[in-house]
Amino acid sequence: MKIEYDRDVDALYVRLQEKFVAKTVEVDEGINIDFDDGGRLIGLEILDATERYTLSDIFNISTENLFPEDERRRQAPVVGA
Repeated sequence: MKIEYDRDVDALYVRLQEKFVAKTVEVDEGINIDFDDGGRLIGLEILDATERYTLSDIFNISTENLFPEDERRRQAPVVGA
């Protein structure tokens, strides 16, 4: 996964795979998802990104689902240890 930000147009792109975009679907105003020719999700574009999200929000979006819930629990620090 690669996250790119274009400051000139305030656009954030989350690239899941390096593939040719065959179809783009607007799921909400300023939010588009890209699919390859097999219908697989390959990217997400967010326009006016800084008006919608903070850097903290973007980081959480990119990391919150990287690990299954049980793996996240194992990696969490133990309080009082």
